[in-house]
Amino acid sequence: MCIIFFLFDPHSVSAYRFILAANRDEYYSRPSKPADFWGNNSEILSGHLVTNFLTEDVDGLTYLKKVSSEGHLYNGFNLITADFNNTKGDTMCYYGSKSGQEPKTLEPGIYGLSNSLLETPWKKLVLGKKLFTDTIKQSKELSPENLMQELITVLNNDEFQMPATDIEEQGQDFVRPFLKELSALFVRTSSYGTRTNTVILVDAKGHVNFTERTMLCPDANQWKVSSFQFELEI
Repeated sequence: MCIIFFLFDPHSVSAYRFILAANRDEYYSRPSKPADFWGNNSEILSGHLVTNFLTEDVDGLTYLKKVSSEGHLYNGFNLITADFNNTKGDTMCYYGSKSGQEPKTLEPGIYGLSNSLLETPWKKLVLGKKLFTDTIKQSKELSPENLMQELITVLNNDEFQMPATDIEEQGQDFVRPFLKELSALFVRTSSYGTRTNTVILVDAKGHVNFTERTMLCPDANQWKVSSFQFELEI
C-alpha cells in the first residue's frame, strides 16, 4: 500500500521546484532491484517502471491520454508525469484509471497519493501530508542532505492511524488481518511492508538529489542507501 507526497513549485527561484517523498510497500519475498541508471546511454534513473514514458519523446499529458485510452486493459492504477523545461515551463499531470475522469494538468501545490485516487483523505495520508508540509517549510534552512534525512524520518513514521475504515472498505478480506499495521505511513508485518523510501529534490536550476533507502530482503533490519546527483537536461 504505497504512499507518495510531493511539492510542485514550478516558479520557485531560490528553493526547490519539486520535492518528492515516497514509500513502496511490497511482499518481502518479491524480487526487486534498487534504483540505478540504465537505458541505451544510462540516461534513465529509476526502479525499472513506467519505461515507455521515460524512453518516448512525448510530453506528459499526451502520454497520459494515450494510457487512458488503454486503461481498461489493466488493473486499477495511478500515474503521475513531470516535465521540467526552463523555456516552456514545468508541468505535472495525473491520471487515475478508477477516477472516471480524463488526465489532467496539476496546479502548483502539495499533493498526497496512496492506494486510492490523488488527494483521497485517508487518515494516514492526511498525517503524512502535514508532516511533509511542515518539513519542507524548513527547506531553505536545511542542507539537501539534512532535508532528505528529515523526509525519510517522515516516511518512517510508524504511528497507527486508526480507525482506518477507508482502507478496510477498499481491501476488505485482504487487509483485515493487518489493518492496524497498514494504517501507518511505515508498514511492517511479518511478510509485507515498506521496502523502499525514496526522496527526490529538484532545485530551481535543475540540480537533482535522489536518495533511495532499500530493505535488504528478507531482513527488515538491514537497508541499503543509494544516492545520486545530476543535472536535468532542460
